[in-house]
Amino acid sequence: MSQLPEGWSYGPWHDGPDPLAPPVDLRDALDELGRDVMGGSSPRSALEELLRRGTRNTQGLDDLTRRLWERRREIQRRHNLDGTLRDVQRLLDEALEAERHDLFPNPSDDARFREMQLDALPSGTAAAVRELADYDWQSSEARQKYSEIRELLGRELLGSRFEGMKEALQNTTPEDVERINEMLSDLNALLAAHAQGHPEIDSLFGEFMAKHGEFFPENPRNVDELIDVLAARAAAAQRMLNSMTPEQRAELAELSQQAFGNAQLSQQLANLDAQLQALRPGEDWSGSERMSGEDPLGLAEGARAMSDLAELDALAEQLAQSYPGARLEDIDLDALTRQLGDEATVDARRLSELERELRNQGLLERAPDGTLQLSPKALRQLGQTALADVLRTARGQSGERDAASAGAAGELSGSTRPWQFGDTQPWDVPRTVRNAVLRTASRDGSVRLDVADVEIAETEHRARAAVALLVDTSWSMVQEGRWLPMKRTALALHQLISTRYRNDALQLITFGRYAGVVELPQLIGMEGTWEQGTNAHHALLLAGRHLRRHPDAQPVVLMVTDGEPTAHLEPDGTAEFDYPPRPATLRKTIFEVDRLAKLGATVSIFRLGDDPRLNQFVDLLARRSGGRVLAPDPDGLGAAVVGDYLRTRRRL
Repeated sequence: MSQLPEGWSYGPWHDGPDPLAPPVDLRDALDELGRDVMGGSSPRSALEELLRRGTRNTQGLDDLTRRLWERRREIQRRHNLDGTLRDVQRLLDEALEAERHDLFPNPSDDARFREMQLDALPSGTAAAVRELADYDWQSSEARQKYSEIRELLGRELLGSRFEGMKEALQNTTPEDVERINEMLSDLNALLAAHAQGHPEIDSLFGEFMAKHGEFFPENPRNVDELIDVLAARAAAAQRMLNSMTPEQRAELAELSQQAFGNAQLSQQLANLDAQLQALRPGEDWSGSERMSGEDPLGLAEGARAMSDLAELDALAEQLAQSYPGARLEDIDLDALTRQLGDEATVDARRLSELERELRNQGLLERAPDGTLQLSPKALRQLGQTALADVLRTARGQSGERDAASAGAAGELSGSTRPWQFGDTQPWDVPRTVRNAVLRTASRDGSVRLDVADVEIAETEHRARAAVALLVDTSWSMVQEGRWLPMKRTALALHQLISTRYRNDALQLITFGRYAGVVELPQLIGMEGTWEQGTNAHHALLLAGRHLRRHPDAQPVVLMVTDGEPTAHLEPDGTAEFDYPPRPATLRKTIFEVDRLAKLGATVSIFRLGDDPRLNQFVDLLARRSGGRVLAPDPDGLGAAVVGDYLRTRRRL
């Protein structure tokens, strides 16, 4: 078995995104965006919803936020903040027990007097520790325990203000205490000079770090970064004190005077806190947290827990993306790793990459009014998916397979495309050879064909069709869940005609109280609105104008509706609405169908719903135009419309 070369090792990848991670699946993301946009959401809202929901392989922002709140609740429910007081009380009890144990066998009056001193100690822990400051311990074990109290208080106080200080001060010596007091004195002087605008503050900061840099593992680069680090930690320590009971705060304030047996430390820290609060008033100095668990935390661990809670709150705000100008790049990935682990950071990176790639790939763009919208490229990709779904449904219903040719007549259209499995069209030999030459030009000079080089010549019908797709946009379409299928149907038909029947002229017409000609992006982004009226009369009138502009084309009219006509257009351009439909509305609608029939157009009506009055009326329209009525369910609407269009094209 081969050995790894010396100095080589394997481990987790930490330098940015994992280079072996699968690429972001933009097609799935775009399909979800398109579904939400066609359902009535704005592209901006749809993108935000996608990021909140996540994808099949990536947790969304909502899941990450939920985990943050679970982590927050876990900290609050597991811990309480009286750990230092408990530790001091335990050491005090052990010291007193050891002292009494040594005094008991001693028959002298001095021993009895000392016992009386111990019995007369105040009941409060802090007061008892203060009273024993000058006590001459007879037991070496008791003296050691009391010394541990002072060292513990010093380590906890410093650990609550300086990250890692508690762990670094094990077995503290008098020289260590002197160095710490000197550092605190120099630090307070540096902050005072900064507050006064000292012109040589950068030089003073450099001298300070050269002398005391060991106390600051964060390695701040300037005095402002130093203040930021210290202020965040001091504010966390203050919030921890705010979270205690008044009695606990008073006990700690008194005990702090005994830290390292030197009141100077407590005074220096008080001065430091006052300066930091003045320099960074924006920190949360007045907040508090409810800690209800059983696991006691000391001052240092309590301050760290408060810092964690503040970091969790900041991360939750970043993940919410609810502030102006919010971007996923704002998320502090290092903090997210600390709180939720590497997997959460990977998910956040993928979401950020997804948002970035949707923009970089040109799938989202800014409209002239500044709003976000789906780009033409995105609409084409959505159209491909919608058309594929429709043809798949149609094949499942009729047993037909998707035809790969752009037209049944077999006449060259002048366009080519890469060969796909199942294609039977002739090769475009010049383009195929050109692709092979370009692919192999940098090699040994020989040219070898590969399947990836093959391009085929597309064919199409030369017979043209003028197609009018009329879609009902009344409120009932939204209310009954037919809004999205209607849009996907229009998208699929548009994709089919624009890619395989390019000579056909398609016009999209919407009709509610009024009818209107719309472009595909307008229809896709259209929101459902509460509006009474189904003005089929106006829609058919616009369809007639479209057909007359293409007299050389076969007229095709496809109407999707779920309600009988309840509005018509008056000569002055106003829409008259009434329910049940007025006879004038029915007459005008039938009149437009008759005019279309004179143009040679058959009207295919796709009826959604089972209203008996609607059934009777659309049957009448179909008979008068020589068309037919289809009643698909919403999921089969696209297959029905596209299938009817293809049936008409095959007759040409």
